[in-house]
Amino acid sequence: MRRSKLKGPFIEKLASLKNDTIIVKRSVEIVPKFVGFNFSVYNGKNFLSLTVQEKMIGHKFGEFCFTRLKAYGTKN
Repeated sequence: MRRSKLKGPFIEKLASLKNDTIIVKRSVEIVPKFVGFNFSVYNGKNFLSLTVQEKMIGHKFGEFCFTRLKAYGTKN
């Protein structure tokens, strides 16, 4: 279920900094102010580095850092 456009995008305070990289949650929506910045997003095992581009605006950070790996070559 999408957040109402009347409420606006979910953006938390970006106070966590680590070597010019901002740590955010997967549920934060990407807004135009974030374009060009480096973010670290936790996928459940480690932090993934993500640089925001213009085509990512309106999506959430969780859409760009996967939590599961694809299983290649699995046998039944």
